[in-house]
Amino acid sequence: MIELEGVPELIDPVMVAAFEGWNDAGDAASTAVAHLEREWKGEVFAALDAEDYYDFQVNRPTVFMDGGVRKVTWPTTRLSVVRVGGDKPRDLVLVRGIEPSMRWRSFCNEILGFAHELGVELVVVLGALLGDTPHTRPVPISGTTSDPDLARRMDLEETKYEGPTGIVGILQEACAHAGVPAVSLWAAVPHYVSQPPNPKATLALLNRLEDLIDVRIPLGELPEDARAWQVGVDQLAAEDSEVAEYVQSLEEARDTAELPEASGEAIAREFERYLRRRDGASGPPGGHATADGSDGTSYRREGPSGRPRPPRPPKPDPEADSDTGGEESSED
Repeated sequence: MIELEGVPELIDPVMVAAFEGWNDAGDAASTAVAHLEREWKGEVFAALDAEDYYDFQVNRPTVFMDGGVRKVTWPTTRLSVVRVGGDKPRDLVLVRGIEPSMRWRSFCNEILGFAHELGVELVVVLGALLGDTPHTRPVPISGTTSDPDLARRMDLEETKYEGPTGIVGILQEACAHAGVPAVSLWAAVPHYVSQPPNPKATLALLNRLEDLIDVRIPLGELPEDARAWQVGVDQLAAEDSEVAEYVQSLEEARDTAELPEASGEAIAREFERYLRRRDGASGPPGGHATADGSDGTSYRREGPSGRPRPPRPPKPDPEADSDTGGEESSED
């Protein structure tokens, strides 16, 4: 039984989830949700019982000192609520944790129980995978769903993926079976520089999320961090002629593939984002929303509701299959 005492009524809530592990290349997805928690000062209102879902020999607890007292932090998944301010306020239910080691169906059912009790109208799961994409180009973001109607309404791809999946794919399918609209947003991270953090991929996920749910997300230092990350990788790649040559081949392949898409739609999307950010300066920039309604608006429910050196890449082999399925095989 899920107890939600003390959690206020929400406005048009959207659940945004990310999980560390197999579906989180470069920690891009989990860092995106952590950014939302930090910028909007989210407060945790629930945590799943770690004993039910985690193998502590795989994800070990950590010990820390708090005022001279030793305490233990257990690996788990936590939920928080933040309010996005502005002319049309809405609430986000943020889910951040580690991919569970076991009982995935029970895990998803528990997450969906919270979604049901809170009146969540849409679930967005963030993921990141390794792909043959150059770090010098915009991060490819794919939005997928298993709901054909939702795919048409939100300009998403209907997933056709077949193969091994992670908790992102399982949660999206659980939502589909429960009748909860669900979307996955995937960032493709260059496989030759996969070490976390990857602020450029995190920024790209947040920009796509902003477009999808029509909110203005305060980005803080992320744009500058993304630029610094790219400059750092540029410098490291320049020190190795084989890496530089490989990056150039990826750039050529990417530019050739995307040439027809350098059209009005992509340009218009970026221009609309620029206008929203410029016009949004007159409103509350991000709202500094918290779960206690400190922005002065009472809660209510409306509607149905370091830089590591990149390893030397292998010579590309068209016959070989990527461990992650490549950037074109985002699961869901």
